[in-house]
Amino acid sequence: MTYHLSAGKAARGPYAVDVAPETAGWGHSGLRVLHLPPGGGHTFDSGDSEWIVLPLSGGCTVATADDFGRDTFVLTGRGSVFSGVSDFAYVPRDARTTVTSSGGGRFALTGARCTRRLPARYGPASSVPVELRGTGNCSRQVNNFGAAGVFACDKLIAVEVITPGGNWSSFPPHKHDEHRPGEESVLEEIYYFEFADHDGTPGLGYQRVSPSGRGRGTDVLAEVRDGDVVLIPDGWHGPSMAVPGHHMYYLNVMAGPEAERAWLIRDHPDHAWIRDTWPDQPVDPRLPLYTAPERSA
Repeated sequence: MTYHLSAGKAARGPYAVDVAPETAGWGHSGLRVLHLPPGGGHTFDSGDSEWIVLPLSGGCTVATADDFGRDTFVLTGRGSVFSGVSDFAYVPRDARTTVTSSGGGRFALTGARCTRRLPARYGPASSVPVELRGTGNCSRQVNNFGAAGVFACDKLIAVEVITPGGNWSSFPPHKHDEHRPGEESVLEEIYYFEFADHDGTPGLGYQRVSPSGRGRGTDVLAEVRDGDVVLIPDGWHGPSMAVPGHHMYYLNVMAGPEAERAWLIRDHPDHAWIRDTWPDQPVDPRLPLYTAPERSA
């Protein structure tokens, strides 16, 4: 099994990225990235999975229909993942959905196999909690648009992480591949990467996953670039390292077999001490790159 999929390796049909449970060799998490030209559109069936349509660049209209009715959501979107928080749309299982974009753009479809059908909904950008984690060169920004406890889903957990150039995120290394009630949950995870360029020079970074003694013994040390994907069925993951001068973005998609939808992690025992140093350091002054827009009256 290849756990690092460089840009294009996970492409299939209309999708620049298409990671399904079947292709990943696991049971729940999925990700598609759809590129639409101006005036373009695409229709998909959600099948046995729930989906969040998230603009990466550009805006779109999401029209979804099932036996319970029809809903249409206009997503303002954003210029890029480095320019602002985006609004999004939740699409239930067993529905047919069409995404259209008058101006064109790139759109992530984050998915998870599920059993419950929840209603289609619009998620405004103003409702997305923007969190700063870590301090010093471990500082990063997390956009918790689809986090557990923030937006209701059956199985899907999805967040965005922005790491300023030169910083480390997903650190200390952590894992979620073991059922430990109240301490750790079993979650399959997908990382999808984008980078800010510098005067036209593309960015890059590095991703580490090391075996935890569980599951497949996943072991990855990868140079990652725009459009790359890393699959994490198990193992200690982190750090995610952004090279100096280039901000790193990654989209995390998680789901698993647990009855409770929760992100419960265990830090690597060799590196957990780093958290104790954070109160003594300031947060990187470059953060936040942006905040969620204020709610309209």
